[in-house]
Amino acid sequence: MGATETLSATVAPVDATDKSVKYSSSDEATATVTPVQGKVTAVKAGAATITATTTNGKTATCEITVNAPSEG
Repeated sequence: MGATETLSATVAPVDATDKSVKYSSSDEATATVTPVQGKVTAVKAGAATITATTTNGKTATCEITVNAPSEG
């Protein structure tokens, strides 16, 4: 929890006019994501799906699991 990771999306074809992508989380209580940069922040233990959506509606998803910190 509290860890971050930045996702990146590759838009095809390489000559696409608009390669912008908007990111969203299926469960903001578990993991948040910045809409433009794709920076995922773990909030609490659980699972969430991060979705990247292009301007023409194409999507890609990434399943993430947030683990509770281990007791040391």
